[in-house]
Amino acid sequence: MATKKTVLLGAGGHARVVWDTLKLISAREDIEVVAVLDDNPELWGKAFMGLTIRGPIESVAQTDVDAAIVAIGDNRARARIFDLVRSSGIQFINAVHPSAVLAEGVRIGKGTVAFANVVVNIGANIGEDVILNTACSVDHDCVIGSHVHLAPRVSLAGGVRVGEGTLMGIGSVAVPYVKIGEWAVIGAGSVVVEDMPDRAIASGIPARVMRVKDQNAV
Repeated sequence: MATKKTVLLGAGGHARVVWDTLKLISAREDIEVVAVLDDNPELWGKAFMGLTIRGPIESVAQTDVDAAIVAIGDNRARARIFDLVRSSGIQFINAVHPSAVLAEGVRIGKGTVAFANVVVNIGANIGEDVILNTACSVDHDCVIGSHVHLAPRVSLAGGVRVGEGTLMGIGSVAVPYVKIGEWAVIGAGSVVVEDMPDRAIASGIPARVMRVKDQNAV
């Protein structure tokens, strides 16, 4: 199998964790990170994990690579860049830490990352461009939409559905079979015990909706 020359899109703290995960799996997956792009012009030409940041992410189509991974924590920005890369025809890779436990038959979409000590149980379906952050747990038959971020130590009980673009904060919990809408934000440490609407901002034990974001809000 030929080595996939890969570009890392992003050069912040989240990108460092993605990089570290890729380094651990590079030999097994035949991946070599050869380029880094970031939209912050102050970083262009500077070193990142031994490579030089070449320029803006929009130049990805002109980069001589076989594959890409979007390494940005913000869900809206990550979704936009994911679509940009898809339109360029560059394929996506996944980054699954060696300590992550994925049950047989779990479905994981393109460009998704699963960091150290993540557990995804049988029947779960994970969308594209999802962040499964450190030590989060996704139980049986959960459905996670694309561009979701499950922060460290999030725990989803069986049958939970999380809509596209939603952020679940550190240590938040969802009880069995609740549905969380698209582009919602669940505060750190919250416990979701009932369905949440699209674009809800909710927190607390139990989680309560504080407000609903405007449909056009970033």
